[in-house]
Amino acid sequence: MTHQLFLGEPEAVAVAEVGGTFVLDGAEGRHAATVVRLRQGERCYVADGRGRRILLEAEHVDGSVVRGQVLEVATEPEPAPRLVLVQALAKGDRDEQAIEAATELGVDEVVPWQAERSIVVWRPERVAKSLAKWATVVTRATKQSRRARMPLTSDPVNLTSLVGRARDSALTLVLHEDAADPLSRVALPDDGDVLVVVGPEGGITERELQALVAAGARPVRLGPTVLRTSSAGPAALAVLNAQHRWR
Repeated sequence: MTHQLFLGEPEAVAVAEVGGTFVLDGAEGRHAATVVRLRQGERCYVADGRGRRILLEAEHVDGSVVRGQVLEVATEPEPAPRLVLVQALAKGDRDEQAIEAATELGVDEVVPWQAERSIVVWRPERVAKSLAKWATVVTRATKQSRRARMPLTSDPVNLTSLVGRARDSALTLVLHEDAADPLSRVALPDDGDVLVVVGPEGGITERELQALVAAGARPVRLGPTVLRTSSAGPAALAVLNAQHRWR
C-alpha cells in the first residue's frame, strides 16, 4: 500500500534534504499522530502542494508532532498542457463530487462557473465561504490521491469572464450532448491551458454555447449517454488522461 501523504509547510519542505530531520506539526502533524496513528519506524510522504515531496521515516511521535528522517526527495514536473475543469455550480454536493474526482484524476485547476441554468447561486457575501469549501474538498482529495501538486481553486467566473479564459486558452472543450466530435479523437496541444467546460443539471444554454464557440471553444461529446454534471468532468479527464498522460 502507498504511504499516507500529508501537506507540510511549503517553506520547510522546500529546504528538506535527504538525511536531514523534518518536523511535521500543526493540524497535519496532529492528524498524522492522532488520527492516522503513525508510529515510530513507519513512513509517510510530506508534500508542499507545489510539486515537491519527501519520504519521511518517523523517529518520534508525540501529540501533534511527528519528527523523522528524510529518506527521499522528489519533485513532480510541471504539467504540460494544464488541464482545467470549469465546473458549473450544481445543487446538492454534485459540483463538489466533480472536483473531488477531478483532483484524484490529476486536474491542475478547478474553476467554479455561475452558469445561466445553475440552480445554486453564490451570493457575493458567501463567495469566500463557498470557495473555502471547494478548497477543502480539493485538499482532501490531493492527500487521498498522494499528489505532491495540489490543484488551484480559482475565483468563480460568469459567462463574460469564461469567454475571456476561452480566448486565452490553448484549447477549450465544451461537453455537449449534441456535439458531433467525440472527445476521444481530440488532439491536445503541447503546452498552455486546456479548459474542459461542464454545464449544470439543465445543461448549457444556446447563448452560452454560441459565446464560447465564438471565442474558439470546441463542442465535444463523451458518448451516447448523458452524464450527470458530477460525473461528466471526471469522465472527460479520464479520457484525456488515457490518451495523453497515462500512456
